[in-house]
Amino acid sequence: MHAKSKTSSTPSASGQPMKGADLVVRCLERQGVREIFAYPGGGSIELHQSLQKSSLRVILPRHEQGGAFAAAGYARATGKTGVCMATSGPGATNLITGIADAYMDSIPVVFITGQVPHTYIGKNAFQETDIIGVTRPICKHSHLVLSPEEIPSVLAEAFYLAASGRPGPVIIDIPKDVQQKTCVPTFPGKEVVPLGYKIRKNPSPEEVAAVRAAIEESQKPCLYVGGGIISAGAEKELLKFVEAYNIPVTTTLMGVGAFPDSHPLSLKWLGMHGTYYGNYAANECDLLVALGARFDDRVTGNVNTFAVNAKIVHIDIDPSEINKNKRADIGVVCDVRAMLKKLLEQPLRKQTSAWHRQVQQWKKEHPLRYGSSSQIQPQYVVERLYHKTGGEAMIVTGVGQHQMWAAQFYQFSRPRQLLTSGGLGAMGFGLPSAIGAKIARPDQLVVEIDGDGSFQMNIQELGTVHCEDVDVKMIILNNQHLGMVAQWEDRFYDSCRGNTVLANVRSDRPYPDFVTIARGYLIPGREVWKKEEVDDAIAEMLDTPGPFLLDVHVQYQEHVLPMIPAGGTYKTIIME
Repeated sequence: MHAKSKTSSTPSASGQPMKGADLVVRCLERQGVREIFAYPGGGSIELHQSLQKSSLRVILPRHEQGGAFAAAGYARATGKTGVCMATSGPGATNLITGIADAYMDSIPVVFITGQVPHTYIGKNAFQETDIIGVTRPICKHSHLVLSPEEIPSVLAEAFYLAASGRPGPVIIDIPKDVQQKTCVPTFPGKEVVPLGYKIRKNPSPEEVAAVRAAIEESQKPCLYVGGGIISAGAEKELLKFVEAYNIPVTTTLMGVGAFPDSHPLSLKWLGMHGTYYGNYAANECDLLVALGARFDDRVTGNVNTFAVNAKIVHIDIDPSEINKNKRADIGVVCDVRAMLKKLLEQPLRKQTSAWHRQVQQWKKEHPLRYGSSSQIQPQYVVERLYHKTGGEAMIVTGVGQHQMWAAQFYQFSRPRQLLTSGGLGAMGFGLPSAIGAKIARPDQLVVEIDGDGSFQMNIQELGTVHCEDVDVKMIILNNQHLGMVAQWEDRFYDSCRGNTVLANVRSDRPYPDFVTIARGYLIPGREVWKKEEVDDAIAEMLDTPGPFLLDVHVQYQEHVLPMIPAGGTYKTIIME
């Protein structure tokens, strides 16, 4: 795929030759990049030398995976394209989980990797890996640069592709000799559109009319909202649409924050651990309007039994999603914001009082709740954090039970307030992503909620927290188990523990001592053992300048509920 500029190309102002590495950095500056998450090595040393002469802030992660997650956290927090760099071979392969995570969740990140000199490619040279081939299934596009003259157009194309349409990761692999060679660069116009790459942004009048007619005919409509609303910046239009048309809303995990949890028409999020009422509304409705969502299995369960009596309207900017998982009666490929704007030109208020009474009854009879205990319960910690922060914090999670409890019991009111690994479900996501989010939004209170298993997967990024002076607050809901897998063992495997216990069986002392580890990185922390200590501990965390770690010891017996078993239906939902 080659770039074609919408405006004429321009030579460099000086007309002087530039090294390829210097040219890469200049192109990043031209794209407005201010921060880059980069770990050096032999294949990228030239790029790092050039970065030292630039205006860019280089954040050094302690592991390339941490850098990948941090760059994606930066993008998730702002909507801007994140940038990550690594060396060839193991440096590049260490990025793969972060690349896959960005791909699954449609996050715009440009990944730049060094490569062995191009004459050595394919010869099993030291630290050579075909990163283009390895990542082909998990990126939006990739490019192996073979001459420094290509760099300006390739970089411009990469940023356009990463952020346009359905966002996603783009990989640029640059051999070391290309970084070292010189050329007189020619810079393309500001917007570069690759040949053959087309985005259909606007729906046709006929498509708008068909969607509106479907709503008009329905008696039990429901909106199913995904992360596409957030990517499109369509949250204001969604709120206006919902209130104008009077339709209840349930979101995916990636769509949390697209619609305020506190709104009377909110059903929070649906799926395996979503609300009872969100799942029932989506399955009992006669019209399900999917906006920027992809009907993934964690939402639908057995797709053949999902919303079987509903007419399906699916609106998405990615044509490959229409009819991929669930057959749509009306499928529209367009920008979801453009569709909402068109529907708002002639609003149609639905007077479906019987349907609204039913939805409110489900909400009243089956709210999110948990039992009482004198011990610390993880749900209680999340609720107290919500009250102590006034609901204003940006919450970043790892993956596991704590992730679900954070999404259930913290009330979200705006987009990009919950950052979580949805599609890939990558443990180790939380800490580095929180670092990226805080660097992107220094004005925002960022609180990472993690589990003891997930936190340990990238615990080394505490070094980045300290050295980069990242004011991120960290709460570990420590149950000494791989909690989500242990919950499945309890429910479906007679509680047989298959390597899910993280505790030190030779000692009564919980293992590891996270507070001591944090202090080793010069980060203050506190352990919490009693329920009556929770409020004071959260207050201390919030009041302490700079980063702070809370290690909260919770019950391992606690389960995330509701729960729809894998492949089940909403009628098999477990509530107790």
